[in-house]
Amino acid sequence: MNVPELFSSKVFNDDVMKDKLPKPVYKALKATIENGEALDSNIANAVAHAMKEWAIDQGCTHYTHWFQPLTGVTAEKHDSFITPDGDGKVMMTFSGKELIKGEPDASSFPSGGIRATFEARGYTAWDPTSPAFAKDGTLYIPTAFASYTGEVLDKKTPLLRSMESLSKQAIRILKLFGKNDVTRVKTNVGPEQEYFLIDKAMYDARPDLIYTGRTLFGAKAPKGQELDDHYFGSIKTRVKEFMAELDKELWSYGILAKTKHNEVAPSQHEIAPVFTITNIAVDQNELMMELLKKTAEKMGLVCLLHEKPFAGVNGSGKHNNWSLLTNTGENLLKPGKKPEDNLQFLLFLAAIVKGVDEYQDLLRISVASAGNDHRLGANEAPPAIMSVFLGDQLDAVVHSIEEGEDYESEKLDNMELGVEVLPSLRMDTTDRNRTSPFAFTGNRFEFRSLGSSVNVASPNIVLNTIVAEELKEFADHLESIKDVKRAMKRLIARTFKQHDRIIFNGDNYSKEWEDEAERRGLLNLKTVPDAVKHYTEKKNVKLFKSNNVFTKGEMEARYEVDLENYAKIIKIEALTMIEMSKKDIIPAVNEYVKSLTDTALAKQELSTDIPVILEKRLITDLSEKLVEFADKLTELENDLEKADGLQKNMQNYADFFKDVILTDMNALREIGDYMETQTGSEYWPYPSYGEMLFGV
Repeated sequence: MNVPELFSSKVFNDDVMKDKLPKPVYKALKATIENGEALDSNIANAVAHAMKEWAIDQGCTHYTHWFQPLTGVTAEKHDSFITPDGDGKVMMTFSGKELIKGEPDASSFPSGGIRATFEARGYTAWDPTSPAFAKDGTLYIPTAFASYTGEVLDKKTPLLRSMESLSKQAIRILKLFGKNDVTRVKTNVGPEQEYFLIDKAMYDARPDLIYTGRTLFGAKAPKGQELDDHYFGSIKTRVKEFMAELDKELWSYGILAKTKHNEVAPSQHEIAPVFTITNIAVDQNELMMELLKKTAEKMGLVCLLHEKPFAGVNGSGKHNNWSLLTNTGENLLKPGKKPEDNLQFLLFLAAIVKGVDEYQDLLRISVASAGNDHRLGANEAPPAIMSVFLGDQLDAVVHSIEEGEDYESEKLDNMELGVEVLPSLRMDTTDRNRTSPFAFTGNRFEFRSLGSSVNVASPNIVLNTIVAEELKEFADHLESIKDVKRAMKRLIARTFKQHDRIIFNGDNYSKEWEDEAERRGLLNLKTVPDAVKHYTEKKNVKLFKSNNVFTKGEMEARYEVDLENYAKIIKIEALTMIEMSKKDIIPAVNEYVKSLTDTALAKQELSTDIPVILEKRLITDLSEKLVEFADKLTELENDLEKADGLQKNMQNYADFFKDVILTDMNALREIGDYMETQTGSEYWPYPSYGEMLFGV
């Protein structure tokens, strides 16, 4: 396999554009992509023609505007290139108008009340900064999505807006350092993706996995992740073949897949890309999740992207590595050898720390989902409490600034491993903290709270916007001051002092930190309904409006969509549990009890001296559990009926699912899982945890 030749072969990339576009058109399009300049609509026809010719060479007959509505997945509508020529034949055409604008049905996607059912018109608009690609006979064109009246109904548009806002304010700060050559500041992101692989035959036998993506019943296997032997362990042959095929697919679409390994839980794995510009990274991660599923299916496997597919086993997250890069190639989050003297770095760091503290609710909301509620705070992912990890060196620098003291840097020695043939290793300035939700890792921040299925646009919209807001506040203060360096030092010291509570370098998993965070006044928003009620607070509306990211109406719509989606997910899970209980579990346990009864009667027919104590115990135990199970099932059904009357107030509706329905489901599951451990495996209707987790 020739990887350089394969890489990006299915992408309408820079090399293709340079080859197929007239020079003036190529130059204008590059200016839009690299510098954010407005796109001249006059060049659209030339670009569309080149795209079509290239796509046809790739075997494409159709094109689609590929967008990211508020459903949590991507959407696409396919149109062919064919146009009648008037003589009963067809031509293959694609115009600039078709490239720039599409018209999907806006009312059929979640809108939070922005669009009514009869208000159907919506528009997609070409995002020229994210390259088109060819997949399965169709030209895919990344686009934004808005309603007929202009309200944003997608995740790409606010992301692009937040990137614009951050760039504008970062440039203002850099000008104070005399860096007038910087015309663009981009955020770069590298989302590490975790996932599970199970055998497709076992998946097909589990209605809960099919309908909800997670197991709603399932007793723990005798062995799980206790020995830590799966993490970074030797990759199984079947999984290795899957990973090799996946790499080929990802590379052909220009996705910089770099690292792959086994994760902590059995059958859990991770793939990590090289950083790229945020909006492209978001598009590529959406495509990566799709390719994970499709590649697995081709190989008789199923890829599970739910945050918690198996109870009692580590769930899956996504680590959002976030950095700031100028068009001149400077990483603004690189501290340098002496961070205590790097005023520019410290100013950006102070803005980030301040932003995380002041908008911790928004960061939590940006990763909120029904699936992620199972992970956060479960000693397998950071807690729902937002905090910043800086590491020993930066923490000491910040402390010295707060106290007005000189920082004395420690000399870092090489690590000698005590074996002559092994090289000495240079010590890093700080350790890593895998328990922190927002950790500095050398030249970037790693936001570790994301769930595995989340669209990474959401957390990056918030990150970009809060940092833009803080930089704007800094620039407004500093631009009118003559002795700007002195003012910067005072501002940095004041900011760190005022927001020191958000910095924590210890064990975020510990109960002590939860108690300490409460004393510090930090938020601990453990569920979606608890978190999203903060979304439309006055300070948050002001933040997004002033940075032109969301209008108040768009925020209110998202608040409604998040709550409605949460309630719908749990309702689907509850209905699935009811169906599994009635159709499979109760009949299976009854059948097993009947077989035990038949066995006991057969023994007694042979001789009254043959003991049937074991059978009697099991029969009694399981019969009693079946009655409890049926009672809990009825309780769940009755509570679901009550929930239907609460839909007029979406917050109350979601709260009811959180407080009542989930409690009912957990109680039902506890009895069901116990019955699984007491029922003969040939009677139990579903593959067990052991079979699924160790069956690949």
